[in-house]
Amino acid sequence: MIKKPFRIEVTQEILDDLQIRLKQTRWTDEPQDAGWNFGTDPNYLKELVHYWQNEYDWYKQEALLNQYPHYKADIDGISIHFIHVKGKGDNPRPLLLTHGWPDSFYRFHKVIPMLTNPAGNGGKPLEAFDVVIPSIPGFGFSDKVALNDDRTAQLWAKLMSDVLAYDSYLAAGGDMGTGITKSLANQYPDKVRAIHLTDVGYPNGTEDWSTMSAAEQEFGQFIQQWFYTEGAFNMLQSTKPQTLGYGLNDSPVGLASWILEKFNSWSDNQGNIENSFSKDELLTNIMIYWVTQTINSSIRTYAMNARAMYSGGLKSSQYVEVPTGVAIFPGEAPTPKEWAERLTNVKQFSKMPQGGHFATMEEPELWVNELRAFFSEYY
Repeated sequence: MIKKPFRIEVTQEILDDLQIRLKQTRWTDEPQDAGWNFGTDPNYLKELVHYWQNEYDWYKQEALLNQYPHYKADIDGISIHFIHVKGKGDNPRPLLLTHGWPDSFYRFHKVIPMLTNPAGNGGKPLEAFDVVIPSIPGFGFSDKVALNDDRTAQLWAKLMSDVLAYDSYLAAGGDMGTGITKSLANQYPDKVRAIHLTDVGYPNGTEDWSTMSAAEQEFGQFIQQWFYTEGAFNMLQSTKPQTLGYGLNDSPVGLASWILEKFNSWSDNQGNIENSFSKDELLTNIMIYWVTQTINSSIRTYAMNARAMYSGGLKSSQYVEVPTGVAIFPGEAPTPKEWAERLTNVKQFSKMPQGGHFATMEEPELWVNELRAFFSEYY
């Protein structure tokens, strides 16, 4: 298996088609003073679409993405896209970072220089990492193949060992990246030295709550309420994703609305989404889905995980013996330490002062400092 250089090069034809679709948007009605109370704020969405049409510069963002070395590798017949940046130092530690949904490899764009060149970004040369950031199958510039966590973890193991020739490595992630990282640690504990997570997974209703602490029971009630108020996307994507996929792949405004609502609800933005993300950041992440037409395969991943769980379970749902660091940001679910210890071999547990679900975009320095502190013990 070899890696081949890759550049992101979106054609003008795709961008022209996008502009036509944006211009011809058929807007729906909206409740008076809707805000974010019924889903995506219609006023903000119209503001963002206007910016998308008149000010957003994809080619500028494409150049920023291409400043890092991109590659593709064929692994088990699946083309995997990844960024691989060597660290500047005497002994950089290999670090595999896995994104989630509805973000992309772009989740980590701010932390790459901090991790690979720590001497120039508030760290020490000995804290350098070789950073590997793949696009999950079905996402971005990887093949449009939806796989469950365990199968993706197997591809990651081959990427790190067979393609990049690392004997052992560290791994980190959040959201869908949590499941993949946990599965990787459970399937390849001889390769994965330690993992770092921004969530550890959530109660699914099968637990015996009589054995739980008061803090865990309170957490379980929070998650149950969250699923009633925020979790409809998960149920739909885990059961009938194809029904949703047609609309999201056809309408850029529909796609933006579906993704924006999550970036607003799951961030620590204090009532203004742009306290956490710029318009360019929001749109660049959306554009990665649009130009690759991977929204349908990405949401189908939820169904693949759900079906694997029903048919026998996943390694990602089993207890992780590999040393684990956990950082819980306030925009995330309020995970108690006892719950994290129930699922992983917690060696470091931190409640962060600010930030949310997309911590590497919202609070990159805080996240990097946590990572550095934890992984300093493992290499």
